Amino acid sequence: MSSRAFITGVSGLVLTADERAFLRAERPWGFILFKRNIDTPSQVADLVSELRRCVDDGDAPVLIDQEGGRVQRLGPPHWPVYPAGAAFASLYGADSAAATRAAFLASRLIAADLGDLGITVDCLPLADVPVAGADAVIGNRAYGTTPDQVAVIARAVTDGLAHGGVLPVLKHIPGHGRATADSHHRLPVVDTPADELDRTDFAAFRPLADLAMAMTAHVVFSALDAAQPATTSATMIERVIRGSIGFQGLLMSDDVSMNALQGTIAQRTRAALAAGCDIALHCNGNMDEMRAVAAEAPLLAGLPLGRADAARAARKPAQPFDRIAGRAELNELLARAQGLSA
Repeated sequence: MSSRAFITGVSGLVLTADERAFLRAERPWGFILFKRNIDTPSQVADLVSELRRCVDDGDAPVLIDQEGGRVQRLGPPHWPVYPAGAAFASLYGADSAAATRAAFLASRLIAADLGDLGITVDCLPLADVPVAGADAVIGNRAYGTTPDQVAVIARAVTDGLAHGGVLPVLKHIPGHGRATADSHHRLPVVDTPADELDRTDFAAFRPLADLAMAMTAHVVFSALDAAQPATTSATMIERVIRGSIGFQGLLMSDDVSMNALQGTIAQRTRAALAAGCDIALHCNGNMDEMRAVAAEAPLLAGLPLGRADAARAARKPAQPFDRIAGRAELNELLARAQGLSA
């Protein structure tokens, strides 16, 4: 039975009866977890299993934002703290090989944590290139301030996740680094000329265009489309994301419940899918909103279905990895990075 073109969150640590009925009826393509869904390892694993049972798909994608730093849904006491992207950036100038090795190890260790729980997709890496004066929503999550460095470290993060059997999601395409507002709260507008965006922001994504999944940015780029953010802009998706950047994988929206977007949840979902997003992401677990998203999300078919199937096929089994040795090596590299930044 086909899935619908949306990914949904749920409200808590266990599914409610209404959520079970909704998931069985509407069959989202995947699920996303947040801190409200996290308690103990056994509880998370049970929740993941139940989500999949509701859609009769033992391999349905289950996503999480597990970056490290301040964006880490799994944390102490059951899971380690991981560094923010800035830690790898600090090391890169002195020793690029050490920086990429540290990025690989951190994401490989994250993948091991996720694999224990049955979580198969991490919304990582970021290829956003921050600039002076931008909102701190990206800030120290970024891997540097030049597109080349960001792309190199992002690739190392991607390789670590893939080595651990976890599918990466490239974000926030075509770039959130210049935004002067947090798109969770209001709509950022970037007035940078198109040629400069192409050399900087968009350039960081091109070396990563082969990835199987990417998440859009709720950001207006006025030089290209002054009316719509990238998520709901056919111009940005066709001309920039699919065109200039060359990304041909599964394109998912950022969360349609974020306040950057205009209109009702139904209108936002409809606009994102009409613009060219393959799948709409809805995160907050509000049942009324979940129903509205599902009502606008068609059954996956045609090119979106092909991309969705290709994304799932891109995830390979985890490769052997010594967690204890990997953790020790990562700690040594991070200590070096701390020394450089002191």
